Amino acid sequence: MQTALPRETTHRIRLGAVAIGGGAPVSVQTMANTDTRDAAASAAQARACFDLGADVVRFAVPDAAAAAALAAIKRALGPDRAIVADIHFDHRLALAALEAGVDGLRINPGNIGSAAKVREVAAAAKDRGVPIRIGVNAGSLEKEVLARHGGATAEALVESALGEIALLEDAGFGDIKVSVKASDVPRMVAAYRLLSSKTRHPLHLGLTEAGTLLRGTVSSSVALGILLAEGIGDTIRVSLTDAPENEVRVGLAVLRSLGLREPGPDVTSCPTCGRTMCDLIGTARRVEDALERLYREEPGLKKLHVAVMGCVVNGPGEARDADLALVGGPGCFYLYRRGERGEKFSEADAVPALVEAVRTEASR
Repeated sequence: MQTALPRETTHRIRLGAVAIGGGAPVSVQTMANTDTRDAAASAAQARACFDLGADVVRFAVPDAAAAAALAAIKRALGPDRAIVADIHFDHRLALAALEAGVDGLRINPGNIGSAAKVREVAAAAKDRGVPIRIGVNAGSLEKEVLARHGGATAEALVESALGEIALLEDAGFGDIKVSVKASDVPRMVAAYRLLSSKTRHPLHLGLTEAGTLLRGTVSSSVALGILLAEGIGDTIRVSLTDAPENEVRVGLAVLRSLGLREPGPDVTSCPTCGRTMCDLIGTARRVEDALERLYREEPGLKKLHVAVMGCVVNGPGEARDADLALVGGPGCFYLYRRGERGEKFSEADAVPALVEAVRTEASR
């Protein structure tokens, strides 16, 4: 039985400022769900994802207008934010995306066109130092591969991927990363284990069409956790029928649970009950997101223990154990500092006040 290659032995590539493979930290990706032709909306959504901890954001490129908009999106985000163009069927869109300044391409060489068109895309990407991801999905395998294997098996996915790799390598292109995505955990895990034993190209892990927030989070966490714990996988995307920001949140949580990413904000929050008279759930989420952004922007800050509690039963007690806390009242929150109750804030003002208090306390 062939042994899977651990992350440290895969070939390293770079998506702009983001290193992938060769023992680099496992990165988190997501895909925007805006109309790429709307550059302002697309850049805004991508910026929100980057602020939450995403390393790479991908954009669908269905036509020439979308490809042209990538230049404005890249300018708006800046050189340190890595963006990828998702291309199918038309190699001219890949060439236009490269002209627009993207940091990576996602293609299937087999559906881009003739070998000459694959070579043209490969040459343009090589000239610009832009890597290409080969993205193989169970739902779009070649008919002959399906016939040989009797369906979209793990072995079929890997055969397709190796054939696509050969197309690019025959064109003289080697900065490749690969994904073999299925929509069920056992097949996805089997495919990546097999592929990892057969290539040194870095692997992009993902469970495709994973489902809505709860189902997709559970399934993706199981699949990614198994592989990452075995040393397989260099970058991940959690594919949810939900906002891309939630894909980032789940991806970070998976990596943090395995010690593959620095711990996030230390936030204790209660499960809510009938005594809660404020928007505790929304406030707790906003606190986590705001602190995530704060610690990314100011990495030298000490990470404080913060509590977000809904009522007076457990709130003051948890506030005593936290550096800072928000304890809910009727449509409001009280800010506690080391167990001492302080100012009262509206729901709208509570999170900014807490963030400023964290910045002040953590800087001392």
